[in-house]
Amino acid sequence: MKRYILSLFILFFCLSNVMAEDAWNTLKSTHFVVFYKNAPEDFVKLVTDKAEVYYDQIAEGLGFMRFDFWLWDNRAKIYIYDDAKIYSARTGQPAWSLGIAIPGVKAIETFPYANNFIETVLPHEMGHIIFREFVGFNNSGIPLWLDEGVASHQEKAKYSQVGIFIRKAMVEGNFMDLKKLASFYSVVNLDPKLVNIFYAESFSLIDFLIREFGRDNFVLFCQNLRDKRNLERAMASVYPFGNINELDQAWQKYLKK
Repeated sequence: MKRYILSLFILFFCLSNVMAEDAWNTLKSTHFVVFYKNAPEDFVKLVTDKAEVYYDQIAEGLGFMRFDFWLWDNRAKIYIYDDAKIYSARTGQPAWSLGIAIPGVKAIETFPYANNFIETVLPHEMGHIIFREFVGFNNSGIPLWLDEGVASHQEKAKYSQVGIFIRKAMVEGNFMDLKKLASFYSVVNLDPKLVNIFYAESFSLIDFLIREFGRDNFVLFCQNLRDKRNLERAMASVYPFGNINELDQAWQKYLKK
């Protein structure tokens, strides 16, 4: 409940700042409206084109069937602030943030040429929106690691060596078990090193579920999570582990192969 209230606060904080801005330029595509002021038009065009590509890739990759989503007045919105300083001031995001998704209104905010925005941040934030749209925007049964894990799973190139990274964290004593991951409701104020481990492990958990048990079972798990609004009940109805501890044990065994 606290995380939901915090999400609402962030939502209204971000949107109020967006609406406070005067006239935006816009570029429209089939599923997106991109708002910008002084951002280079080649960057705006590239964002728009890649967003359309990712829209199809993400839905197909997750196995979520979509029909007539994000069309006309229901298109997703992408706001491109003039620079990182304005972006941070308007959104309240930390200095390391390159973009943010507001799933409830299908909006993404960023700034021109944010490092790797096109390749990683854009599909990540779109992953948040598409996932939440499927399982429920206000679903209290979704822990942060699951939400971020699904979003991070859209950045496969970034996490191509995730197994090596996590095993190194294990050796160095920095590995976090699932109980620890589940205790996080936000990563905004965490040390960047811990943030990297959190995202890598969250990615790994989703990758484990999809690789070991298949995409269809993951879709069924998400459907049950949407309907049951309870993580362990949704998980037990699809996977051979009935609680978080059993998932943790299976995942860690998988990591050590």
